[in-house]
Amino acid sequence: MKPRSQDQPVGWRAGRRKRAFELHAQGWSQHRIARALGVCQAAVSRWLASGGWQSRAPERRGVKARLDPRSLRLVPDLLSHGAEVWGFRGELWTCARVAAVIEEEFGVRYSRAHVSRLLKAVEWTPRRPIERASQRDEAAIARWRIERWPELK
Repeated sequence: MKPRSQDQPVGWRAGRRKRAFELHAQGWSQHRIARALGVCQAAVSRWLASGGWQSRAPERRGVKARLDPRSLRLVPDLLSHGAEVWGFRGELWTCARVAAVIEEEFGVRYSRAHVSRLLKAVEWTPRRPIERASQRDEAAIARWRIERWPELK
């Protein structure tokens, strides 16, 4: 494998930025470059203002996270103690309950929808109790499936 030159772009996005600089050097207008490359004129303007096709925009833009990464990693540990420890009735975790725990522990309020995204980010998905009910009768359940279920079907 031959070594890559510094003048060679890595990926199609960098190649597109490089092409924008080449067209600009040939005297093309920003509007014409944008149309030729299938991007908006603002993107071409940002690229040209950045100083070179090799410069990159920041990887992440948007609002700063309200919960720092260290606190976010603590969430599964807090939830592992069970919902009843936090004053909820029953061991079922819901997004609303998790949001309440995060607000109580860290003072940060999140919507239920965003709590769902946070839980996916920390790979914590169980929402039901892990243990089976102590009253559960496996033999009776098996009998019901064999005898009663076919009748109901």
